[in-house]
Amino acid sequence: MLKDVVFVEPLDDYQLRLRFEDGVEGVVDVAKFCPFEGVFRPLKDREQFVQVRIDPELGTVCWASGADLDPDVLYSIVTGKPIVTARTEMESR
Repeated sequence: MLKDVVFVEPLDDYQLRLRFEDGVEGVVDVAKFCPFEGVFRPLKDREQFVQVRIDPELGTVCWASGADLDPDVLYSIVTGKPIVTARTEMESR
């Protein structure tokens, strides 16, 4: 299911507007699933959070602190579709 993030825009609070390579767009509220601990701690500072960028190698959003978010998780949140793994594909057969 891996779809690369091709556009990111920080919004109010801790939300990100995302666009994926297949044209799917949506908003993700990072605060709903990120505890802002460890590598994510600096993102609690709004000035750090808005410095989000796209890592072209990972195909997802990242920050200077080294934090990044799994593009499959982001795509699942935006589309409302569950993450499909090889195991779930095998189980559905």
